[in-house]
Amino acid sequence: MATLTDAKRLVVKIGSALLVDRETGQLKSDWLRSLAEDVAMLRDNGTEVTLVSSGSIALGRRVLHLPEGELPVEQSQAAAAVGAIRLARAYEDVFTPHGKITAQVLVTLDDSTNRRRYLNSRATLDTLLSLGAIPIVNENDTIATDEIRYGDNDRLAAQVAVTVGADQLILLSDVDGFYNGNPHVDPSAKRFEVVEEITPEIQAMAGLGVSGLSKGGMITKLLAAKVASEAGCDMAITLGSPLNPLKQLMEGCNSTWFKAQTDPHSARKNWISAMKPKGEIRIDEGAARALAEGNSLLPAGVIGVSGRFGRGDPVAISGPDGARVGFGLTRYTAEETRKLRGHQSDEIEKVLGYKGRASLVHRDDMVV
Repeated sequence: MATLTDAKRLVVKIGSALLVDRETGQLKSDWLRSLAEDVAMLRDNGTEVTLVSSGSIALGRRVLHLPEGELPVEQSQAAAAVGAIRLARAYEDVFTPHGKITAQVLVTLDDSTNRRRYLNSRATLDTLLSLGAIPIVNENDTIATDEIRYGDNDRLAAQVAVTVGADQLILLSDVDGFYNGNPHVDPSAKRFEVVEEITPEIQAMAGLGVSGLSKGGMITKLLAAKVASEAGCDMAITLGSPLNPLKQLMEGCNSTWFKAQTDPHSARKNWISAMKPKGEIRIDEGAARALAEGNSLLPAGVIGVSGRFGRGDPVAISGPDGARVGFGLTRYTAEETRKLRGHQSDEIEKVLGYKGRASLVHRDDMVV
C-alpha cells in the first residue's frame, strides 16, 4: 500500500468545510496551523507539495454580509475576490514560521483544456516547486463562469496532479474513505482499504456527499480518482477534520487508496504520442543525437519547418533524411520557429524581439 513518504510530488485537496467554520464563517486557524506542520515536515523530507484549496467564497461572504445558501454569480465572484486575499494571507501566516514560501495560483478550466495555457501553468508550477515554494491553487472564482468552471475542487485537484506529474493525490474529505454505500445513512456500509481498478461496479457504489459548504460528493471523488490513476497517480480519500491530517494518514488512519494504472512519465508520453501533429520540424544529425540522449530540442539544430502550428501544438520531429525521430509539444509558433532556425538559444531575444524559452520542444514534452 502507498504511503506519503513514497511521494516525490504530492497534491493535497482541502475543502471549504475543513477551513471555514460553518456557524461563524471564521477560519479554523488551529486546523490550518496543524496542516502547515504536516506539509512543512513533508517538504523538509524532500516531497514537493502543492495544495488545492477552497475557502475564498466561504471567507468572503461573511465579510460582505451576504446571505446563506446559493449566491448569484456576481455575488459569488465578489465574495471570492474579498476572501482570496484573506485565504492567501492565512496560508502565508501559517507557513512563514516554518521558513516556507507560499504562492497563490488561480486557474480556470480553460487553463487545462487550452494546450498553450496548460503548458504555461505546468511551467509555472514546475518552477515554483523547484524553487522550494508551496503553490496554493484554487479556481479563479472572481472571473470563472459556468462555461469555464471545474465546478468542484476534486476535479481541479486531479487536473493539478496531472499537470505537475504528481505521484500521489490526497483528498481530505468529510468521510474516511470510499464505501460500498453511504456511511452517513447506512451503518452497514463497508470501507475499501485499496481499490486496484475503478470498475463499473465500483462506480455504481458512489453516492452524494452531505457537506453544506462543499460542492463535491463521492461521485466527484471517484471521477478524480479515475483521472489521477489513469495519469499514473495514486489517490487517497481520508478524513480531513482531525488536527495534523497528513500525519494521521502517515500513521495509518482510515483511508482508501486508489492505485495508479501506470506511472506519471509514461502516462504523459502516451498522451503526447496520441495527438495528431500539426506540422513538422526537421533537424540536423547533431540535434537528432542530442534528442536520443534525452536532451531538449534547441533552435540551433533546426534545418526546416513545415505546416502551421501554434504554441503548445503537437509537431513531428524528423532527422535530416526525413525519418521520424520524435514527437512533441512546441513552445513556439511555426512562424517563430522559422525565424529561430539555426540560431543559438541566447539569440532568441534578438531574433524575436522578446525573451523566450531556451528550447523549442522541452524533453518533458517530447516522445523520442
